[in-house]
Amino acid sequence: MGTGTWREWTADDASEWLSAPGADDDKYRRGVLGVITGSADFPGAAVLGVEAAHRTGVGMVRFTGPRAVRQAVLAARPETVAVAGRVQAWLLGSGMDSSNRSFMLAGELQHALASGLPAVLDAGGLDLVGTHVGPTVITPHSRELARLLNDRDVECTPEEVEADPTGWAERTAHRLRVAVLLKGAVTHVCDPEGTALTVTAATHWLASAGTGDVLGGIIGALAATHHDRLAEEAGAITRLAATAAFIHSEAARRASEAWAGGPVTALDIAQAVPPVVGGLIRR
Repeated sequence: MGTGTWREWTADDASEWLSAPGADDDKYRRGVLGVITGSADFPGAAVLGVEAAHRTGVGMVRFTGPRAVRQAVLAARPETVAVAGRVQAWLLGSGMDSSNRSFMLAGELQHALASGLPAVLDAGGLDLVGTHVGPTVITPHSRELARLLNDRDVECTPEEVEADPTGWAERTAHRLRVAVLLKGAVTHVCDPEGTALTVTAATHWLASAGTGDVLGGIIGALAATHHDRLAEEAGAITRLAATAAFIHSEAARRASEAWAGGPVTALDIAQAVPPVVGGLIRR
């Protein structure tokens, strides 16, 4: 089904989207990421995404997700701001159940989407795609993508997505008019304009709970840091998402190597992000 020309996103590509702060930068120039993620059942998703965003180098993380989750987020990352205010990009949906939203939470998510700011829609936020006019990337795995398409009268199974990830990623991007990051051993990132990029996992220890939440935090941080660029070039979010996938993969490899090639947790990966970012900047 796939028709585009796909290419592997490299360290050289990723390094072009990263820079160290300068003398004139402050937290707002570095970007403020608004985060509405997690739930009483899955508070860890919020903790992991916020941790990863901080580690990627964003200026500020503003968490306004469920009140029950805020205590866990602040305990892990006390520099997080837990009141509403100015943001420059959004991370929405990780660790949430789209079929079990309170009226207040639904209103907060819609308010965020109505801002027109760059948005990363993950997990329990995927159903909101199409209600947002700003630069948007969705981050499903094969089961989530199949469910999203079936809900929009496109019949497919997770097995069909796994058998033809390029085709289904392209089809979804064109149908929903957003950038798509389809997670897998090879992550496929594409958009309606024809950008088509792959990131091959540097270690398969990435296949564990919570790693997708870390990836969402990295993408959100990069989107916030590049908010000025995205205001002029919405399509840049595709390359930022690929850069985040590359950082995520390399952080997992680095974390595993610290344990002699052994297994790693999602938090290990988040904590390995800064040296990966630093190394790419030095390139």
